[in-house]
Amino acid sequence: MSESLFKEVHYPLGTLIGDIGLGRIGLPDIQRPFVWSNAKVRDLFDSMYRGYPVGYFLFWQTGVEGVDTKVIGDTNKQKAPSLLIVDGQQRLTSLYAVIRREAVLRENFEREHIRIAFRPQDGKFEVPDATTERDPEYILDISGVFLRASTYDTISDYLERLRAAREVSKEEEATIAKAIGRLSGLTSFPFIALELSLTCTEEQVADVFVRINSEGKKLNQSDFILTLMSVFWDDGRSQLETFCKDARRPAPAGQASPFNQLFQPDPDHLLRVNVGVAFRRARLEHVYSILRGKDLATGQFSQQQRDSQFSLLRQAQARVLDLTCWADFLNVVRSAGYRSERHISSINGLVFAYQLYLLGRTEYQVEGFDLKNAVARWLFMSLLTGRYTSSPESKMEMDLASLREVTSADAFLAQLRKVEEATLTDDYWTKTLPMDLATAAGRSPALFGFYAAKTLLGARALFSKSPVSDLLDPPAQGQKRALERHHLFPKKYLKTLGIEGVRDTNQIANYTLVEWDDNIAISDDAPTTYWPKYAQRFTSAELDEMCGWHALPKDWWTMSYTDFLAARRPLIAAVVRDGYKKLAGVTA
Repeated sequence: MSESLFKEVHYPLGTLIGDIGLGRIGLPDIQRPFVWSNAKVRDLFDSMYRGYPVGYFLFWQTGVEGVDTKVIGDTNKQKAPSLLIVDGQQRLTSLYAVIRREAVLRENFEREHIRIAFRPQDGKFEVPDATTERDPEYILDISGVFLRASTYDTISDYLERLRAAREVSKEEEATIAKAIGRLSGLTSFPFIALELSLTCTEEQVADVFVRINSEGKKLNQSDFILTLMSVFWDDGRSQLETFCKDARRPAPAGQASPFNQLFQPDPDHLLRVNVGVAFRRARLEHVYSILRGKDLATGQFSQQQRDSQFSLLRQAQARVLDLTCWADFLNVVRSAGYRSERHISSINGLVFAYQLYLLGRTEYQVEGFDLKNAVARWLFMSLLTGRYTSSPESKMEMDLASLREVTSADAFLAQLRKVEEATLTDDYWTKTLPMDLATAAGRSPALFGFYAAKTLLGARALFSKSPVSDLLDPPAQGQKRALERHHLFPKKYLKTLGIEGVRDTNQIANYTLVEWDDNIAISDDAPTTYWPKYAQRFTSAELDEMCGWHALPKDWWTMSYTDFLAARRPLIAAVVRDGYKKLAGVTA
């Protein structure tokens, strides 16, 4: 029989609340912010009052105890947690918040005190509203029952207030006293906790969680690291969350802010950047153990080791959240031809490019012009090829590992160029990329690379005098996008030819970018109908240039659909290559 990874421990609620208050049990908000409604908190207390079981908790031993840390609530704890809660966080947060009258952090990042009302006459719990606020029969906030030293005082005050509104019989007095006493006694409510051994790996804990949790929420490595940040460096996690929130909402005019419309990261995205900069790691598999203070060689835990690793993470995060670096990097993304988040197929590509930018600027002291150009080329290459789409951690780990022996700015730039050249070979441009274009995938990296190349080449939208770059980044956004994806062979026209399948009609090689009003006007017309009409807007030289930007074969509107697709794919690949060459400064 294999050794059990857990032990069963019985706790009265009061002991759990006390241990959280002292800091022995860390309530690190794995599923934070607090998402339960007040009605659900009410139902929890109602079930406990009725004596119903309300589930168990799953704890994980941290293996380290220290001092001076902050966990849940607004008070400083006396100890660093020796237990982290993995399952049951919402329940325990509810209980702690009500019994201690601690504010919870809501999904809108605002703090709220949960108020639950109680009517002793029939043991009814309610979320306070205008009706209960005026009803003297309700205790409007049961937190007061738990916070007062004397239950007798609570009963006396309640009865005095009730008698001011109506007569109270002796029988009611007895019922009321019994009900309030029973409510106050919920601090003795019994709970069972399963405590996982500190020898468990994060993978085992995640697996246990999924197997026993009815919702089947999958915990990942970033969850565990964000958990540790909540326990041992809560300000650090709050900084990540605030940054991500601010990246999604405009700031007052003239105020520095991470807000943008290209990259609105989640905390775990920035966490990955942190880890890459601090530890040169992409796989989070071992980072959690490192931050717990574990020596990977000996398996021993040490507070000194933990403090040292968190110090590195703090230093890295200061660089990651630096608004000057952030704004400069976003301009690098734009300079790579990507002007819309809709056309960025891999957030992991942005994450790694930001790591490269920060490493180049702060570690290798690469000159700004050279750094921005190198990172822009890398981003274009990685997004176009889907480098971080499949097995992203492995690819990132490999790319970071290749920089571990790099000691100078020149060597840093040379390493990036080496990988680019090994990836974007002649065979890639002439064989692989045309094959990648033979698809109807709506979010194809190859298609988005085509759009980026048009931006880099200064292309104008088909049938338009306006540059693609301006239309992708308009000064205002109406109900329709300024630039739309247009079927060169409209779908309804193809239907008349017997071509109806989405995989056939939505081929990448059938797409180009036009302004919304032209797209509407063209509607379902055949190419032989609309092309001559719109071609009259331009001179022959302008038309030739436009056909080059949009990779349109000679006399394309007269071709069969199949021949058109086959002829256009290598032309699209050539346009993408020209865009990359311009980005790379290649003139020939």
